[in-house]
Amino acid sequence: MVDVDSFIPEAKAEIAETLGDETAIIALSGGVDSSTAAALAYEAVGEQLVPVYVDTGLMRKEETEDIRETFEYMESLRIVEAQDRFFEALAGVTDPEAKRQAIGEQFIREFETVAAEVDANYLVQGTIYPDRIESEGNIKSHHNVGGLPEAVDFEGIIEPMRDLYKDEVRSVARALDLESVISERMPFPGPGLAVRVVGEVTPEKVEVAREATAIVEDELAAYDPWQAFAGVLSKATGVKGDNRVHGWVVAVRSVESRDGMTARAQDIDWETLQRIQSRITGQLDAVSRVVYDVTHKPPATIEYE
Repeated sequence: MVDVDSFIPEAKAEIAETLGDETAIIALSGGVDSSTAAALAYEAVGEQLVPVYVDTGLMRKEETEDIRETFEYMESLRIVEAQDRFFEALAGVTDPEAKRQAIGEQFIREFETVAAEVDANYLVQGTIYPDRIESEGNIKSHHNVGGLPEAVDFEGIIEPMRDLYKDEVRSVARALDLESVISERMPFPGPGLAVRVVGEVTPEKVEVAREATAIVEDELAAYDPWQAFAGVLSKATGVKGDNRVHGWVVAVRSVESRDGMTARAQDIDWETLQRIQSRITGQLDAVSRVVYDVTHKPPATIEYE
């Protein structure tokens, strides 16, 4: 387990030494990894850091509003509205790795645009050890590791938490006095809801994933899962009222884990599962059925793509 008392000053010193008098931007998603990296870097170099939150259109419900409120103390915070550009980059793409690569490249292009505006030569990222293991081990690329394009217009990329596991990142976040809504927050994938949509990513499917995930998170909060969410799989026939519908199949996933490298599907009681399916099918007209994923990691990954 990381010794936060030594890690924090060492990480801040590394960031400050690497940057010198240069400006850096940081990819801020609102998850615990990027938020902790942002807090570390901001304490190290202050206004030399420009936090950049890119609204990809693939974020959780009310994510942008939460980011603006949580990080308003960072006066240099930039919020980039890039939904149309991300959906355009994903149009017609169905292969999971191709989707991750497309998202990774679009992220970098957005960061490069801001970097040019603020004259930043460095990019700070919240990459952690499991991200590197999965990307380097050819399991799946992460947008901030294997998803990076070959040509990146930055002098250097700084990853202060590259050797930490998720539980260690949470310890650092607590030591930095980040709000519990950040330090204890469930992991959220860098590519966002795109990896919770099987096949082509469309605004309609993403909206289903977003609303269904909000329901799942609400209903399963008492189970204290490592991660709980909803994915959109395909379409299937259902009946609503007296009408036949051909709607989306939503898969509910809830797992327990220590570091995300392995995970076990949670044992959720039947009454809770029925309440979840009732809310999802009742509130989302486009959904015809709900299933519960009982697969552990391995053989499955936690996310769908």
